[in-house]
Amino acid sequence: MAINPSEIRVAVLLGGRSAEREVSLHSGEQVSSALETAGFDVVSIDTGADDFVAELVAAEVDVVYIALHGRFGEDGTIQGLCELLDLPYTGSGVLASALAMDKVMSKLFFTQAGLATPDYVVLTKGELYDLDAVVEALGSKVVVKPACEGSSVGMTIVHDETELPDAVEKAFEFDRQVLVERFVAGTEVTVAVLGNEEAVALPTLEIEPENEFYDYDSKYVPGMSRHIIPARVPDEAAEECQRLAVQAHKTLGCQGLTRADTIVEPNGSVWLLEVNTVPGMTSTSLVPDAARARGIEFPDLCRMVVELALEPEL
Repeated sequence: MAINPSEIRVAVLLGGRSAEREVSLHSGEQVSSALETAGFDVVSIDTGADDFVAELVAAEVDVVYIALHGRFGEDGTIQGLCELLDLPYTGSGVLASALAMDKVMSKLFFTQAGLATPDYVVLTKGELYDLDAVVEALGSKVVVKPACEGSSVGMTIVHDETELPDAVEKAFEFDRQVLVERFVAGTEVTVAVLGNEEAVALPTLEIEPENEFYDYDSKYVPGMSRHIIPARVPDEAAEECQRLAVQAHKTLGCQGLTRADTIVEPNGSVWLLEVNTVPGMTSTSLVPDAARARGIEFPDLCRMVVELALEPEL
């Protein structure tokens, strides 16, 4: 059942208090503009303000569009608030959001579900760990990242064991748990997934960053990365990227819109890295480009996300 946007008041939650605040402000502005273009009555609320809960309650909205990235927006906390306020909201629920945000927990779920993901070691702040053993288990070239940060915040590609201690300490600045993952060389392919129970994959998108990897600047500075649709990988690998993305969406119990990051090796092997439950919606973001390749313009994509949030209510 389709909705009439003119009858729906949407609160777009943006900003917040995470390391990704500026990105969220940009995403929220883009989403608000798109929803207005689609005909919705829109109010934007910055959750970084002390009184944002009172502002949200006073707005008397029909649905919340979560355009928050990182902690307190993508990790289940704001989803829990919406549950308490009995407000429908876009994207995944409390548990799925928390699982996807926590790279350690999501890895456990991927492994349990039989989804191919690179080998890894978890380090915990305050506990003894042996970096020589980490190198022995994973090799000298690894990826180090905080367990619960997005947008590649605190992430480092370690080229040899001499760089590992500094990379681990850098990641510990952002989280008490650090994921050290085997480095997989290949083509970075991301796949957006749209839907609740009937989730479908959007076209594959290859990321060609100017920097060594798809870091913060590559994500958000215009001209720092190229988006190639469809990805320049064999058809079988592209299909596997899409299959893994949909299965990861389902394994974590996600809803609405997600984006899965994968790596395709030169031999065609595909590895699942992580799932983003509130993917970026800025002018340089991946999901809007993938949707356009499917013939879905940005205002229509945002409308579809709202419809999915209201699906149980229809």
